[in-house]
Amino acid sequence: MRMSQLFSQTLREAPADAEVVSHKLLVRGGYIQQLAAGIFSYLPLAKRVLTRIENIMRDEINAIGGQEITMPVVHPAEIWKETERWYQIGSEMGRFHDKSGRDMVLAMTHEEVVADLVRRTIQSYKQLPALIYHIQTKWRDDPRPRAGLIRVREFTMKDSYSLDTDQEGLDQQYRAHYQAYFNIFHRCGLPVRAFKSDVGMMGGSMAHEFMFLTPIGEDTLLVCENCGYAANRQIARFNKPPAPEETLLPLEKVSTPETKTIEELAQLLNVPKSKTAKAIFFVASMIKGKETNQQFVFAIVRGDMELNETKLANILKAKELRPALESEIVAVGAVPGYASPVGLKGILVVVDDAVPESPNLVAGANQEGFHFLNVNYERDYVADIIADIAVAEERSQCPDCNNPMSIQRGVEVGNIFKLGTRYSQAMGANFLDKDGKTHPVIMGSYGIGSGRLMASIAEQHHDDFGLIWPITVTPYHLHLTLLDNKEQHKAGIDSSEGDYTHPQTVAENLYVQLQAAGYDVLFDDRIESPGVKFNDADLIGIPIRMTVSKRSLEAGGIEIKRRDQREKVIIPIDEVPAYIESVITKLLAEIDQKVVTIPFEE
Repeated sequence: MRMSQLFSQTLREAPADAEVVSHKLLVRGGYIQQLAAGIFSYLPLAKRVLTRIENIMRDEINAIGGQEITMPVVHPAEIWKETERWYQIGSEMGRFHDKSGRDMVLAMTHEEVVADLVRRTIQSYKQLPALIYHIQTKWRDDPRPRAGLIRVREFTMKDSYSLDTDQEGLDQQYRAHYQAYFNIFHRCGLPVRAFKSDVGMMGGSMAHEFMFLTPIGEDTLLVCENCGYAANRQIARFNKPPAPEETLLPLEKVSTPETKTIEELAQLLNVPKSKTAKAIFFVASMIKGKETNQQFVFAIVRGDMELNETKLANILKAKELRPALESEIVAVGAVPGYASPVGLKGILVVVDDAVPESPNLVAGANQEGFHFLNVNYERDYVADIIADIAVAEERSQCPDCNNPMSIQRGVEVGNIFKLGTRYSQAMGANFLDKDGKTHPVIMGSYGIGSGRLMASIAEQHHDDFGLIWPITVTPYHLHLTLLDNKEQHKAGIDSSEGDYTHPQTVAENLYVQLQAAGYDVLFDDRIESPGVKFNDADLIGIPIRMTVSKRSLEAGGIEIKRRDQREKVIIPIDEVPAYIESVITKLLAEIDQKVVTIPFEE
């Protein structure tokens, strides 16, 4: 492709609203343009990168038995109602009516469509196992799109879906995807780690997410460098420091005026925060069939810990949680800032599992300006649910080896889920076993967003001057830059009939020769200054730059430079193809060394 014909435009400055490096450089390099919040156009350079990324996905999923299909972007709402996700998912789902007034859905994901395909296609165990996948547009109306392609509303994903007769088959396909995903990311030049994660709206029994660790990430991750334990903070377990054994003391009401926070309470009574009980109030949206009911929830954690809302929502199987209003708190007999479940009736109480093991805590007396000393679980109150609902923090103790864990930030670039029969059972996607008995197909779901992956690669591979694409995903292998063509252009010299030692003639011949050899070449034939051309080459980030100029020819050939290195070399014209082959072979070998077997962690 000649840059004089390329549908693109580089920019000297990034848009004012661009927050992260990938957004800035992809816009400045002429890769993407924003149409609306969280909605982007992908220009030719970006499309070529995405195609390479998606072909790597195809390679790896085909290698584990995948068959590519294409499923619709628009779904009838009936299939989402069958699984009840129509009622469970909030405003992120794109809903509309067709001209006949039927409820329709813009695809967020495709589990329902797959289950519908299965019930129409699969009859016998002899047709299983199977693995189907597609690369398709999705829509999630995220209220807070940010960071360019990292968090968008319209995006493209590779979704694969495994279909099995039993749990063992699902386990095998899940582990195959686990390794295939590492292969995909490593072939794209992106270092990732797998973390245990919340199943969220997908449901199922297990999930892992593949994280690119970066300060721009929105996900908070707990990592133990000693034993390798790694989990999203939403579900991370940790060993809670045990409270010392004590004799249970009698309940005692004390005056604590203007003391509504744990910090104020601990300071007033001169006790550690671990000797207090923290009350948090929510209203949970609970799904029962097609109905949504509101449930007041009284949650309690020890004062030295924070509540984990995801853990609480999962324990309750709640669609969503919202903080309770002060009027709702008062209505159940509690007093904001001075609340405890002591003496309260008819409310749903959930306590963290560290609370029953912590004697003689300070808790609210449900009276303005008063707290109870020596509140003890079971003697003074009981809970409906005891569970781990506390959030892991920096230096929380690892649940496996007890070493302190660290917090890191990450961007989720892929996820895998063991769905089980969540969708097949709801939609009647069954098979007959060898004895003629009916069973629901056991499903797994596996996704990678190609646009977010491209942005993450850009975050990982850049310098102060622009992008530095790995050879496996670069839009072009070679950036051929012609200098000294301004005078020739003015003189009207025809390179096809001109001096074969002239820079333009040499560059034109190389352009043809290298393309014939199978290389993708971006040829900067524009009438621009060397500074503009070199700046654009650095910004666009193609791995190998070749410069043809009077100076290079006088020095003995073509100047060649790797984008990720400062050194330049002059290569004789007749040796250029062999030299380029050696450089690309080395770049590919550097990527191949990163594609290794990763042990699966339950």
